[in-house]
Amino acid sequence: QVQMAESGGGLVQAGESLRLSCTVSGLIFDDYDMVWFREAPGKEREGVSCISWSGVSTAYADSVKGRFTSSRDNAKNTLYLQMNNLKPEDTAMYYCAAQKYSYCSGSWSQWYNYRGQGTQVTVSS
Repeated sequence: QVQMAESGGGLVQAGESLRLSCTVSGLIFDDYDMVWFREAPGKEREGVSCISWSGVSTAYADSVKGRFTSSRDNAKNTLYLQMNNLKPEDTAMYYCAAQKYSYCSGSWSQWYNYRGQGTQVTVSS
């Protein structure tokens, strides 16, 4: 059974930073490219970042480029999202997700094979 557990969310002020983590079990972690999605009330789901299975390739939504960095530790089956200079519009539920063979290209922001339960990020102005 695949389990994906996000942590690290919370309430911060604009300009501050957070680091999200996602620990994965039940699948071969380095067989999967990994994605962070976010969902906010009244908004469509947004693909925030993608990191390839090896960590060599990454992709980001324009809204977070230069502020967010995705990384992974395959030895620990863990995905990270470092979020700097947070803005109120970053407020959302953040989910980690696993994709097989997306290579973080093309439609990476539109699908996943497995997804976690999410962690809430709230940024006050």
